[in-house]
Amino acid sequence: MSLDPRFSDEMRDRLPPKHDARWTLGISRRESMDEPVEKATRHLDLAARECVLDEGDEARSLYVILEGAVMLSKLLPDGRRQIIELLGPGDIFGLSTNRLSDVTAETVLPARIVVYDRHTAESSAALQRLVSERMKAQICALHDHAVLLGRKTAVERVATFLMRLVPNRGGAGCAGPLSERRPDQANVRVPLTRQEIADYLGLTLETVSRAFSQLKREGFLVYGRHDEVTIANVCRLCKCTGSH
Repeated sequence: MSLDPRFSDEMRDRLPPKHDARWTLGISRRESMDEPVEKATRHLDLAARECVLDEGDEARSLYVILEGAVMLSKLLPDGRRQIIELLGPGDIFGLSTNRLSDVTAETVLPARIVVYDRHTAESSAALQRLVSERMKAQICALHDHAVLLGRKTAVERVATFLMRLVPNRGGAGCAGPLSERRPDQANVRVPLTRQEIADYLGLTLETVSRAFSQLKREGFLVYGRHDEVTIANVCRLCKCTGSH
């Protein structure tokens, strides 16, 4: 018996989508979340590109993002960087299995963050519920990112990145086009540099640039300002992600 079963079209249609449209990158989330559930130790109001936490720092606190976006990254000894996560309002970071942070956290957009000391985070039932809820969502997001890094082509990776900037499109719960009579366009802001996109997608800068150029050449994208891109047809780009 074959160990590589072939699905009929009918069976394939029943397979679940590869990711949830309700989950988007942190930089495309709504502007803010509700106020903190507990009295915080500190409140941080940070500009874009400020370091919140360095890899190797003592991990004494839990950080909850109220506004803005934060990227988590790891640096190899030779200077290569992998951006692990892009987090937005409601997400958390700072947790570690030991007493040292295993990632660097840096703001992508101006951010408002509340900080809880380890004792408060571990003793508060409300914070523990928040941690449980957000960690489930972030683990699912990391599963998708592992597939992206391990199996997708360069164009599929860039298309997936752009689709995750469009709220409520792609995967389960996709809202679909607003109207059949209107172009299925989306204007998205891309606050990451090309190098940061490359570090997030596990590609070189040159490969990311070639993938963007190919998508533009084939009519998927129209460039606006330096940090804005118009997706000419969202459904068409979604089919380039390798997930559907």
